Amino acid sequence: MPQLGVNVDHVATLRQARRAAEPNPVWAAVEAELAGCDSIVCHLREDRRHLQDDDLVALREVVTTRLNVEMAIAREIVAIVARVRPDQATLVPERRQEITTEGGLDVVRHRRRLRPVLQRLHDRGIVVSLFVDPRERQLDAARALGVTMVELHTGGYANARGEHARREALAQLAASARVARGMGLVVNAGHGLTYANVGAVASIPDVTELNIGHSIIARAVFVGLRQAVREMAALVHRERPL
Repeated sequence: MPQLGVNVDHVATLRQARRAAEPNPVWAAVEAELAGCDSIVCHLREDRRHLQDDDLVALREVVTTRLNVEMAIAREIVAIVARVRPDQATLVPERRQEITTEGGLDVVRHRRRLRPVLQRLHDRGIVVSLFVDPRERQLDAARALGVTMVELHTGGYANARGEHARREALAQLAASARVARGMGLVVNAGHGLTYANVGAVASIPDVTELNIGHSIIARAVFVGLRQAVREMAALVHRERPL
């Protein structure tokens, strides 16, 4: 069964809306772990719109499962992550005007820029994943760079309208996961997954972990964070059909 990574960025988003001291994303990580998640995910953006540098340091100190930091390949961010040394770094594209990450990293286009970043993070003992669209050419490029892990962008599936479009997007995810596993890559997935749509992705045999944030934090407003994580974990951790 796949594991569940909980993204705590939106707790920090709420805090930064008032530039207040609460809610604290570090405490949210503790609550998520107590509820049974398998890893904590956060994104230290260049514009610091939600997570702040001190949050990342504190998360490294308190997270007892795995700390997965999403990050751009900007020099400043690479230096910070290399110093903090999370368990995992997931390289993602980042644009200032976007509301959230809108697609996968173009590994084919940026492979030359990626090489020294990967080397620096690997030298610090950090496992590196690349957040990519479910396309074979991107998987080929990722493998050529020597990474051992990818995260498939599930936005195409999550945003698909109509049953036919959803089925096609799901089939693309499943096929890409199978190809990636055949390459020897660990396959994670995430973006736009909710309580309503996560089941089909959780049933893909080659997916190791699902990373989910917004839907869990939105549900937590009404039922509390521990309960929201437990509910999502129950959907993600269920046994796959034979």
